[in-house]
Amino acid sequence: MALEIERKFLVINDKWKDSVVSEAVIKQGYLATTDHATVRVRVDGDEANINIKGRTVGISRREYEYPIPLEEAEELLDHLVSGAAIDKVRYKVRCGDHIWDLDLFHGANQGLVMAEVELSRVDERFVMPEWAGEEVSGDTRYYNANLVKHPFREW
Repeated sequence: MALEIERKFLVINDKWKDSVVSEAVIKQGYLATTDHATVRVRVDGDEANINIKGRTVGISRREYEYPIPLEEAEELLDHLVSGAAIDKVRYKVRCGDHIWDLDLFHGANQGLVMAEVELSRVDERFVMPEWAGEEVSGDTRYYNANLVKHPFREW
C-alpha cells in the first residue's frame, strides 16, 4: 500500500523564487470523485499518469499512481473528465531538507498559489519556509478535486 502524507499551505509572497529547482506545466482532470476515492489523469510535460487516491484522514491517504501513454491521457482529459481541468505550473522548491511542490494555478483557479510538502511520517519535522502562510491541509476547498467543481475565482 502506498501512503501519501502531505501538508498544504497558502503562499504569501514571492521569496520562494530564489529556491526553485525545476518547473513543469501540469494539466489534470478527474474521471471519478466519490466520498471514498478520486481517480485523476495528469499530463506533466511529456509524461502522463493515472492516479487513485483514497479518502484523506488527517494529513494521510492511500495513493496509487501508474504511467499511461501521453496520447491516451490527452484523450481522457478532452473527453472523459468531469468539470474543468486544473491548469497550473508546478515549481519544485527547496527548503531545508525537503523539496516542496508549489502550484501557481491558472484558468478558473487563477490567483491561487499553494505549496505542499510530502512527509515520510505524520510527525516528521520540516523547516517552515518564510513564504508559507496559513495551513490548509484540512480545508477541503483546496483539494484539487474540489477546485474543479468550485473554482477559486468563484469564492
